[in-house]
Amino acid sequence: MISIFALTGIGEIQEKDNLAEIILSCCELKNFDVVVVTSKVVSKAEGRIVKLDQSDDKAFEKLVHSEAKRVLRKRGTLAITETRHGFICANSGIDQSNVNDGYAVLLPKDPDQSARRIHQQLENKTGLKLGVIVTDTFGRTWRNGVTDVALGCAGIAAIVDLRGTKDSAGRTLVATEIAVADEIASAAELAKPKAAGTPVVIVRGLDKRLFRRSSISGEIIRDPFEDLFR
Repeated sequence: MISIFALTGIGEIQEKDNLAEIILSCCELKNFDVVVVTSKVVSKAEGRIVKLDQSDDKAFEKLVHSEAKRVLRKRGTLAITETRHGFICANSGIDQSNVNDGYAVLLPKDPDQSARRIHQQLENKTGLKLGVIVTDTFGRTWRNGVTDVALGCAGIAAIVDLRGTKDSAGRTLVATEIAVADEIASAAELAKPKAAGTPVVIVRGLDKRLFRRSSISGEIIRDPFEDLFR
């Protein structure tokens, strides 16, 4: 049985805070737990907060462009960009919610590395086998609404490749790859309402075979040469 619950008592994260220590002060982890952390608190701990020039009405737009590898589309103040990480998202993933007026939160420089750091600290302190996923809220092409997706992961599979296995009718699967990290991220979102101030969720009861070395950059991000839409 899978259980999902948000941690309370995390509090406001400041630059240089040790997220692993804060998480452990709020819960007792168990073997094969997955710790799901929003990218915003990771960015805050890593000092990825920028003060906008209030005298420049283009300050946010300039920041979006500075964080983008390229701009794919624009409509009014909305830009769909490709970040240096390879993410396709709105406004380079920059967020102005849950932060002081006049400031903006950038995505972590390397979400996989952020996940690995938290993962290593948690495993070293507990002696447990764990997974860590760093998440953010993204829109989806051709579909209304947003959902959380994995930006970085450590210790838990990003993709489960079912190609070459058989379906229930005995046919060989030729294209099925399950984005497990994204599924965990979106499931965890159900336990943390947007205004609840609960940026960390524990997902418990997953198949132990999912726990392995992995990364979002290496498994989830599609190579542009394989992308029919770019």
